[in-house]
Amino acid sequence: MEVSKISKRHFVIEIGKEQIPVEGYEHKSAAIKYLMKRRRSLLSTKAPEKIEKLFEELPKEVTIKGAQIIKTFKITWERVGKTEFEGSRYIFTIKEV
Repeated sequence: MEVSKISKRHFVIEIGKEQIPVEGYEHKSAAIKYLMKRRRSLLSTKAPEKIEKLFEELPKEVTIKGAQIIKTFKITWERVGKTEFEGSRYIFTIKEV
């Protein structure tokens, strides 16, 4: 019994003037993968000034281009854990426009 595998597809993430080629199974998963990378870079930063700058530069809208379909997602970022570990937790919600 052979299980068929779904292959990854090529997508292009557009954020303003920047275009990033990525692979994924669907538009939303490609967007989430990219946003998680941005979140990790924010989490690994220690300097408070740099954290503020990176947080302000987080994308608020992402467009994912597939071979035939283009989807746009609105991202809402929120800070969690504002006390001792300031800047240690950032969450986001993603909604298709």
